Amino acid sequence: MKITAIVLTYNEEIHLARCLKSIRGLTDDIYVIDSFSTDRTLEIASEYGAKLLQRAWDNNHSNQVNWALGQLPSDTQWVMRIDADEILSAELIKEINAIKPSSLSGINGISFGRRIKFQGRQLRFGGLGNISVLRLFRFGFGESESRWMDEHIRIQGDSISLRNAIIDENLNSITWWISKHNNYASREAIDLLNLKYRLMEVNQAHIYAKGSSMDTKRWIKENVYSRMPGGLRSLCYFLYRYFFLLGMMDGRGGATFHVLQAFWYRFLVDAKVFEVEQYAKKNRVDYKVAISKVLGTEL
Repeated sequence: MKITAIVLTYNEEIHLARCLKSIRGLTDDIYVIDSFSTDRTLEIASEYGAKLLQRAWDNNHSNQVNWALGQLPSDTQWVMRIDADEILSAELIKEINAIKPSSLSGINGISFGRRIKFQGRQLRFGGLGNISVLRLFRFGFGESESRWMDEHIRIQGDSISLRNAIIDENLNSITWWISKHNNYASREAIDLLNLKYRLMEVNQAHIYAKGSSMDTKRWIKENVYSRMPGGLRSLCYFLYRYFFLLGMMDGRGGATFHVLQAFWYRFLVDAKVFEVEQYAKKNRVDYKVAISKVLGTEL
């Protein structure tokens, strides 16, 4: 099974060596797609023998991933998409390496778990203990869907699931995390506004494996969550995750994560959606203009 790994970077010197070291347990064919980092990211990529491509950031991860796929040689077989702050667990590497190519006939995607560590603690509750992601796919049969936020790899054909997981552990400070999620909130606000007002097309050309958990979560987000009143939905989501899904069992660090990620972040998204809608109404402009003025993003 010949695998090519893609890693997107921008100032990832704190994470990149750890990530690349884990990938080399699976493959030496690694592409780092960098958005003109100003720290030691490029130097670290070179130290680990990665092929380095640079492209200015183009608003979202989807554009970067799909551009990267277009740069791969035609004889590429399988592609692994991994973030710089993630690592492949030793168990997952062993499981992937044990796959026999003959068992992949008709299979174009491979899912596995994603475990989140926050402030040194693995989060096991609040719906985070059993996350499945599709990050390994046959070249030519998968791409990143065109979304501003919460994008996933969509494939043509069938997929299988593995037992083990990648580990997501960002080592930056809470201040950095909040700044990052402020930017994410603007992008997710655009997604919610697009669901409500159909401002642009969403790529639906490629589908998840039938019945996958990703399809179920996406359906709930688009048909239930997005139709709830702003502010109320973020509160309901937090209560569901923290109490019904037992997020409270993750301890103090888990409480910080669940409050910030399940409530504060989503309340901020709703506040930005409301601000755009009020601007459009007050100034009698369409929503694309309002998004540009309020969120500073051109659609």
